[in-house]
Amino acid sequence: MFALAINGSPRKGGNTETLLKKVLEPLDAAGWETEFVQLGGKEIRGCLACGKCREKRNNKCINDKDVFNGIMEKMLRADAIILGSPTYFTDVSAETKALLDRSGYVALSNGRAFAGKIGAAVVAARRAGATHVYDSINHMYLMNQMIVPGSTYWNMGFGRNPGEVAEDAEALANMDNLGRTIAWLGNAIAAHKDTFPTA
Repeated sequence: MFALAINGSPRKGGNTETLLKKVLEPLDAAGWETEFVQLGGKEIRGCLACGKCREKRNNKCINDKDVFNGIMEKMLRADAIILGSPTYFTDVSAETKALLDRSGYVALSNGRAFAGKIGAAVVAARRAGATHVYDSINHMYLMNQMIVPGSTYWNMGFGRNPGEVAEDAEALANMDNLGRTIAWLGNAIAAHKDTFPTA
């Protein structure tokens, strides 16, 4: 089983990264292959709505001049996708939004390629707005027939400066529970993958 964590924050070593890596810890312990990918701060364009992904149906975006297709390839291979974003004016970062739009559309255009995968949203916030970020990520997952696991609270942690989220004990406990829930759910899905209801 393979879990992919994608950091939509341009701040390396920041609070979003801390939360994502906390989710991966129990997955590592359960024997999953895990990978952390830094998206924030890298060049990724928004969706051009050109429809070429629907025309070509090759699991790629026609724009191959940025990081998208490499990350999309990993998303297609993953059994669980954990996408993290900081809270920017009560929404996801620009890089996260570009990834959501393009990956969601490419997946839908290629036979609902994300259907049956696990999708988890993780959000870092200074004070408020995290719930909308959480919803924005989950909208793409749910539209793509992904399975969104719950945890002990919404998957968010609070802190402004790098490292402050490590003082949010409830958030860290929630991330640990989320990782363990993903591991359990992944095993349950694997046992019944052939019976998943597709469109």
